[in-house]
Amino acid sequence: MILDWHSAYIVSTPLAIRAMELLFALSLGIQTLEYWRMRSATQGRGLWIWSIQRYDIPQPSLRQFLDVLFTPASFSALLALRLLALLSVAIQGGDLWSIGFLFVSNLAILIRWRGAFNGGSDFMTLVVLTGLFIAQLVSHFASPELGWRAGFWYITIQSITSYFMSGSVKLLKREWRDGRAMTIFLNGAIHGPLRTNHWLRKPWVAVISSWSFILWESAAPLALLDARLAMVFCTIAALFHFLVFWYFGLNRFFWAWLATFPAIVWCAGQI
Repeated sequence: MILDWHSAYIVSTPLAIRAMELLFALSLGIQTLEYWRMRSATQGRGLWIWSIQRYDIPQPSLRQFLDVLFTPASFSALLALRLLALLSVAIQGGDLWSIGFLFVSNLAILIRWRGAFNGGSDFMTLVVLTGLFIAQLVSHFASPELGWRAGFWYITIQSITSYFMSGSVKLLKREWRDGRAMTIFLNGAIHGPLRTNHWLRKPWVAVISSWSFILWESAAPLALLDARLAMVFCTIAALFHFLVFWYFGLNRFFWAWLATFPAIVWCAGQI
């Protein structure tokens, strides 16, 4: 597990692979179970029936294929196969066929939901899945070392960039700089609106909280300077995503980004 004397914090490649595969299997498994539970809303008189959404597909041949794929029986079978593939990844690790199937099936489900069901978490799920697919493809045709290096760096760059861009956008918004955005968002949370005397309504608390998020997210690239910095960054990020889940009910965000952390720590260790 230890690569050299200066980093008791550097994670070995096999450990990073296993950690990411387990976290990703859990993340995508939760999403798949959510789709399974929502099947009644995608058929009959449900809110998301395919007979309406199919007109988004301009190519007749592709539309006919998806008509078959998204029948209730076929879609249920697709979800069941996804769960079996994820169970295989969790137990014995991924391979080209299981990751390839998950990649293709994920694209199909994104089409079913017009590109995304849950916004950024779907994007980050696709990022991790793409990184895993890159790793398996390159490992198959070249070498595992090169494959996982490419996969880890793809995931890390995308994940770190997502934090950096989020912090940069907040910095440009006046309502984030003066703290108003914190109150606005929390008033719309599942536990909102905030009580009149709630401590988060205090202007100085809101400003400090807002600037803490802005500075932390904007400084995300610095996590790659050292594996220890990466671990601290990922610990804060996990707390941040847990709070987002707690206040807004966005459980997918917690698991989707958590699955990228082994890649971030590994890449920081390589630098």
